[in-house]
Amino acid sequence: MSRSKLLFGNWKMNHGPKATHEYFQALKTKLEPMRARAITGTLSFSAKSVGLFVPTLCLHQALQDAAELKSSLHAVGQTTSPRNLQELHVGAQLAHWAPNGAFTGETSGPMLKEIGIGWVLVGHSERRQFFGETDQTVHRRALSLLEQGFSVMVCIGETLGEREAGQTAAVLSRQVDGFLGGRELAARFAPHLARLSLAYEPVWAIGTGQTATPEQAEEAHEHIRALLESFLGPNEIAIAYGGSVTPENFAELLRKPSIDGGLVGGASLKVDSFTTLIDILGRT
Repeated sequence: MSRSKLLFGNWKMNHGPKATHEYFQALKTKLEPMRARAITGTLSFSAKSVGLFVPTLCLHQALQDAAELKSSLHAVGQTTSPRNLQELHVGAQLAHWAPNGAFTGETSGPMLKEIGIGWVLVGHSERRQFFGETDQTVHRRALSLLEQGFSVMVCIGETLGEREAGQTAAVLSRQVDGFLGGRELAARFAPHLARLSLAYEPVWAIGTGQTATPEQAEEAHEHIRALLESFLGPNEIAIAYGGSVTPENFAELLRKPSIDGGLVGGASLKVDSFTTLIDILGRT
């Protein structure tokens, strides 16, 4: 069994409901030509997932538009082939580990499930940097959400200072150990590995225009994969790269054997660049 490929955009705190609707309308137009190419075999989305993590206020609008987009893509025959882009997933950028409670401003898993959300992003570097997220809270969120049935993408990665100090491997080891809860609790993740993915996001390459070279990214991904196997045994957990992914570097990153896709920030905000990335994924 081979690992799946992933392409997810992270809008961060951008695009309100109106802009979300306009984005999806433009995306529908851009994806139409891809349907024909997938039917003829030029593109293939078999075992590949594409989606967007959008602001909480935009989740309902994005779900409505994604459903319309799916109906449009499936409107003509031959649309059930796994070569076709079956749907665009909509994910939340954050969720609390508790199902309810006195947590002002937070959103719970049951709330997200009620409106139809199936994916959640956990542990993004900006949550760690600005909002007090720790390895321990990442563990609580990830495990709880997986046990609730969500697909979860967990973010890990080192800062520039840590890389320059030669601490990349140590930081990644600490973060993997942290989100799994150590060897004592890692076994609780075992039933949910099909819905778990990781994003390696070198913090120094996020929104800076800098990108880890494919060789640097591959080295980090290899280390993460070895860590996952040491905790969980052989597995098919997909690991995406998440540091300034663009249409110019995505294809080269995907050619590396340990890189399974991308978590994209700025390039996902514009329909043209995101559809270009989808096209690149389909040709991989």
